[in-house]
Amino acid sequence: MNRRNALQTLSCGFGGLAFAALAGRSASASQGPRIAQLPARAKRVIFLFMQGGPSHVDTFDYKPELVRRDGEMADFFDARKIARSGVSEASTQRLMAPQWEFSQHGQCGRQVSSLFPEVARHVDRLCFVHSMHTEGIAHGPATLFLHTGSTNFIRPSMGSWITYGLGSESENLPGFFTIGPSSGNGGARNYGSAFLPPVHQGTPLGSAAAPAAKASIRNVGNASLTEAQRRGRFDFLQSINEAQLARRSGDPELEAALKTFELAWRIQRHAPEVTDLSKESEETREIYGIRDGAPTEDFGRKCLLARRLCEAGVRFVQVTYGDNTANPAWDQHSNLPKHADHALAVDRPVAGLLEDLARRGLLEDTIVWFGGEFGRTPYAQSNGTGRDHNPKGFTTWLAGGGFKPGHAYGATDDFGFMAVENKVHMHDLHATILHQLGLDHERLTYRFDGRDFRLTDVHGHVVRDLLA
Repeated sequence: MNRRNALQTLSCGFGGLAFAALAGRSASASQGPRIAQLPARAKRVIFLFMQGGPSHVDTFDYKPELVRRDGEMADFFDARKIARSGVSEASTQRLMAPQWEFSQHGQCGRQVSSLFPEVARHVDRLCFVHSMHTEGIAHGPATLFLHTGSTNFIRPSMGSWITYGLGSESENLPGFFTIGPSSGNGGARNYGSAFLPPVHQGTPLGSAAAPAAKASIRNVGNASLTEAQRRGRFDFLQSINEAQLARRSGDPELEAALKTFELAWRIQRHAPEVTDLSKESEETREIYGIRDGAPTEDFGRKCLLARRLCEAGVRFVQVTYGDNTANPAWDQHSNLPKHADHALAVDRPVAGLLEDLARRGLLEDTIVWFGGEFGRTPYAQSNGTGRDHNPKGFTTWLAGGGFKPGHAYGATDDFGFMAVENKVHMHDLHATILHQLGLDHERLTYRFDGRDFRLTDVHGHVVRDLLA
């Protein structure tokens, strides 16, 4: 064997090792339903994640009794104290009224606080769920549960389940993106694929620690090479791959690996254009509040990116409003007035997203989901300047995708502490969103380590009263 033949053979041999790994992923990626199991009302989801838990009694869940009895003492079973001590006994707390005024909006007459004047203009498009409850009393477990249906085990995220079940509408982009994800409270597990094929994990665009203006897909380009040079390298690699394929004619795993490389090439070519906001008109940018120095600029960019990704065929887009600090954005235990800064940053962008989707005809088959991992208590904390975590009752809202517009479902008690009427567990919300996408949450399963897994585990039911 001469040196040339030795190099050719060895290079293909080592390449085969890499191909085996990639092929395994691609072959596994072909598993799964890949078709809707039910009549679908929606094609995609934009999840606006408010990290840290906004106070529902200060935003969307108006409680006149809490206003009337402001400052009075009342007994509550504090979930955090019960978890720490293991003793289920009530503690006496001071009620704290909403710190912002509520007023009715739209033809439906829904109550919204002055924190969200722009979103309030769209209440006739929103479906409020006032009776949410969940698992986990700390940010980490509750955030993981919101995203994966589990508080501590490593499980696939909701976006991964959706792309596993439906695939992507785009041949040039991944089916699942996460914009500005946080590295805390679960980090990459919140958009990971766990035991599902890796192709279904979320693709991060930027991070919570960096401005949205710098958000990009890592390694998507090479500024040191021209387009022609990049094309030349790709063609050269493909010629080597095809030569190896000729030696292993009909090998489905190798063919799948080649398709993976082709997808990576298409992402390199198409992703930069999709994420380039400079192509948007000034009028559109204004709708989202994208102006230099404006408090709405950063989240406005994220919401506009989400719309562009959806137009390009992405199935699930998560947009995080948060940071990488120990105390997530909306986590005001001792400084509730800080809620005003966060609301100012997201209110116009969220309203702009709803308006833009509607005028482009996308809202009808796009689910916009707004919410945090839990709510906050109706009583004061830290000398009356904040509120504690509350997984027992909180509000989330959805728009588009076949959810009832201008509708309110369920209720918490008179103080907003606990869901009491038409309770909706996070498993139920997951099941309902999957249903609108045409996926039966009981049939969307994956067998791993000898048992079948699903997003909702052995729980959850579709809340049909939320559906139009």
